[in-house]
Amino acid sequence: MSLAPLAERMRPTTLDNYIGQKHIVGDGAILRNAIKSGILPSIILWGPPGVGKTTLANIIAHQLKRPFYSLSAINSGVKDIRDVIDKAKGTGMFAQANPILFIDEIHRFSKSQQDSLLGAVEKGTVTLIGATTENPSFEVISALLSRCQVYILKHLDKTDLLDMLDQAITTDTELKRKKITITENEALLRLSGGDGRKLLNVFELVINAIGGNEVEITNEKVSGIVQQNIAIYDKAGENHYDIISAFIKSIRGSDPNAAVYWLARMIEGGEDPSFIARRLLILASEDIGNANPTALVIANNCFQAVNVIGFPESRIILSQTVIYLATSAKSNASYMAINEAMQAVQQKGDQPVPLHLRNAPTKLMKDIGYGKEYQYSHGYDNNFSSQEYLPDAIKGMKFFEPGNNAREKELRAFLKQRWGDKYGY
Repeated sequence: MSLAPLAERMRPTTLDNYIGQKHIVGDGAILRNAIKSGILPSIILWGPPGVGKTTLANIIAHQLKRPFYSLSAINSGVKDIRDVIDKAKGTGMFAQANPILFIDEIHRFSKSQQDSLLGAVEKGTVTLIGATTENPSFEVISALLSRCQVYILKHLDKTDLLDMLDQAITTDTELKRKKITITENEALLRLSGGDGRKLLNVFELVINAIGGNEVEITNEKVSGIVQQNIAIYDKAGENHYDIISAFIKSIRGSDPNAAVYWLARMIEGGEDPSFIARRLLILASEDIGNANPTALVIANNCFQAVNVIGFPESRIILSQTVIYLATSAKSNASYMAINEAMQAVQQKGDQPVPLHLRNAPTKLMKDIGYGKEYQYSHGYDNNFSSQEYLPDAIKGMKFFEPGNNAREKELRAFLKQRWGDKYGY
């Protein structure tokens, strides 16, 4: 009988042994209190890989003593969902509380698959626990999202990761047989990237490679062993976030050769083409923006085409788009502008809309001055009026700073001609 991986052997079964996420399951935290009360709404656990989403779902079901059903969005369809819901209905007739349905990678479910969950969640036939690495605002349909509480799980910090290693060394049956000394831990922590499962997988790989009953772990040994076993280290796709980071940074850095290489790595690793295309769509605005507005059009067309065609042919469309974006002029001016504007909203609060910009659908609103002094831009030379559009408290504040590229130099000149020195263009 083969031994389960260390990460699986170390999976906790109670909240007291659960490491990390103290902001939601620590003493007095909101989710722990909900579990203690036994009153648990349907929830979405959103966070990166290896931070305990699946483990937390199992612990919740165990502590609440509820029937537990699990589906993976990768290999489950509408029929599988209906079968589980039918079983849950049968179980619910004899149980005091409704069963828990855990769906891993719920962001991979299509709209129709998510729709098939709605009735059961709304009626309380099941309590849904969905796990996702993607922003549920974009990946979970609004009707289902509105029926769930979203809890954000964070990367494990250094203390959490070291606690996890100590727990493994002192409690795992296999590791307790060895004398393990961690002389240096920086390489282990760096390779983990805040992912507990990844940390334990690397740790086990290193221990097995060193062999013997006395094991000393140093940075040099860890780095060397992982490099020699890179295929083993990568086979489960644990470099997902490292590779997508390298991919995005290569495009941002205008290196099409590196960008296509990382694209190939993702394709060979079985990455969802929609995930890749979605990242390109974001990048087209965040890193290129108005330096080349066509980039967003190209990226959007790529996203639609990939969803229509799928692999293997969509690899060509992705490659074309990646090369186009990598060789495009770059600007993060739009990205910075919205960040600056949101910061102003947070710092200055909800400033009143100037009277001349307000809508006046009723006579009373007109009588008290709503819209009275508004100047219709098309009634002026060059379709422009230099009236004030910002609230008084922040008038003259500049959020958009055009980048140093041909297109945005034109925009700077345009704004300078219109607004003079008001915004410092």
